[in-house]
Amino acid sequence: MALLPILRFPDPRLHTRAVPVAEVNDGIRKLVADMAETMYEAPGIGLAATQVDVHKRVVVIDVSEDKSGLMVFINPEIVERDGEQVCEEGCLSVPGIYEKVTRAEHVRVRALDADGKPFELEADGLLAVCIQHEIDHLDGKVFVEYLSQLKLNRIKTRLAKKARITA
Repeated sequence: MALLPILRFPDPRLHTRAVPVAEVNDGIRKLVADMAETMYEAPGIGLAATQVDVHKRVVVIDVSEDKSGLMVFINPEIVERDGEQVCEEGCLSVPGIYEKVTRAEHVRVRALDADGKPFELEADGLLAVCIQHEIDHLDGKVFVEYLSQLKLNRIKTRLAKKARITA
């Protein structure tokens, strides 16, 4: 396993739409393992392949307290959503930024697992938010793009300033 570099907003590669995985093979399973290791090390609760500059529809999520609940979603698609919730979100690609975003309260997602077996999952609360957030990444959208243009510009300025300081 290897740690993968995480792209930082506003890197244009974060806006690349990921392509479906044609076959779940050893290469995809290695990507999943590397993504999980990267997510845990960061630390985070979700990571989309787009964030590590691999533009395939692969997501790893673990919302458990003890990092024992790794979930893998290959070619995920939300087939049902309802309700509404406002949650404060953060993102490994937008470090140190937390903002409120409105999402569906409940989702049903269809995907393949790490063995290529299809499954459906119903989720609400934090897991539903995380699934929506990560699928947005696969579609080339970062959570801060739900915010007003003023907030988005302030975030870009803050991140650019932080990047100059650490460079």
